[in-house]
Amino acid sequence: MMFGLILLFIIIGLFAGATGSIVGIGGGMFFVPALLFFVNQQAPGTMTPQMAAATSLAVIAVTGLSSSLSYLKQKRVDTQAALLFFLGSAPGAVAGVYLNKLLHFESFSLFFGLFQLGMFVLLMVRDRIKPRTLRWDVKRTFIDAEGIEYEYGYQRWLAVTIAFFVGIVSSLFGVGGGILMVPSMIILFRFPPHVATATSMLVIFLSAVVGSVTNALHGHIDWLYAACLAPGAWFGGKAGAQIAARLKGKTVVLVLRVLILGIAIQMIGEAILE
Repeated sequence: MMFGLILLFIIIGLFAGATGSIVGIGGGMFFVPALLFFVNQQAPGTMTPQMAAATSLAVIAVTGLSSSLSYLKQKRVDTQAALLFFLGSAPGAVAGVYLNKLLHFESFSLFFGLFQLGMFVLLMVRDRIKPRTLRWDVKRTFIDAEGIEYEYGYQRWLAVTIAFFVGIVSSLFGVGGGILMVPSMIILFRFPPHVATATSMLVIFLSAVVGSVTNALHGHIDWLYAACLAPGAWFGGKAGAQIAARLKGKTVVLVLRVLILGIAIQMIGEAILE
């Protein structure tokens, strides 16, 4: 492997780890395209979509751990909610590994892209949607750095169900699942943006570990490239958590919107070009 490629992956890991940590998505949206493009450019056909997703998920576990430790110190993580979501995301992560081997990748790229467009639209109009009285099983309150008090909550069965599908997407595409988890938390359960991103990172870490163990048993992970991305992802995850602490909730949501739109365009474009 050329030194230039190693250095490039360290930089990509740093950028993806920081960006993913800020908005609670893990960074896989950068890892997977980078692995498929740069590795196959140097050695055509050596990096399959399955290997890229599995290797990305292993690196996401590193980002998730780094970010979660920082967010836990900041007391932004709702640990009870994270463990509940993990009950659903863990079996979903295992199922996603097997689906990755069976399902047509290009078709799912198109579906995933269209779904992201839907999430983008929901985030755009969420402030215009009239608040409804929801029958939550669990209710929480949170006061942010600006002194704004948030009331949020969730229904346990709905949280576990959503987390299960998030776990599937996490392993299927190697993106961590936060790109679905965070908007769901904000839109359906009214989580404050900072709490949503921090809690999502803990769920991502736990789910990524489960998915990575399953991938490792099937020999899908390229440990060499994972090792190249991991150092940058670790320090990027810590840096992202620190940056997020200084951002306003609206800024976090704005960054999330831009990333979701970018992912949607990327996934739809890949499906059309194939």
